[in-house]
Amino acid sequence: MVTEVHAAHILVDSNALAADILAQLRTGKSFEDLARKNSKCPSKAKGGDLGWFKAGMMVREFEKAAFNGKKGEIVGPVKTQFGYHLIKIIDQK
Repeated sequence: MVTEVHAAHILVDSNALAADILAQLRTGKSFEDLARKNSKCPSKAKGGDLGWFKAGMMVREFEKAAFNGKKGEIVGPVKTQFGYHLIKIIDQK
């Protein structure tokens, strides 16, 4: 059972923009570069890296996606009260 996740994310205002960024990621563009360029979260300065977190530390929809994803995956777009997230699962333990 996954008890902690290390993830990065890109937070944007629209599903359309999230889908466009996801398409760019699928062509091989760097998640970190796209986070720095597009994300509205302060984590963009670190390429979207949120570090390690446990259950109960993130909003429900984000947490569910991050804990149910697999290491190395990009999950999303995931809608929360903050906007639309693309979540990169860096590691799990």
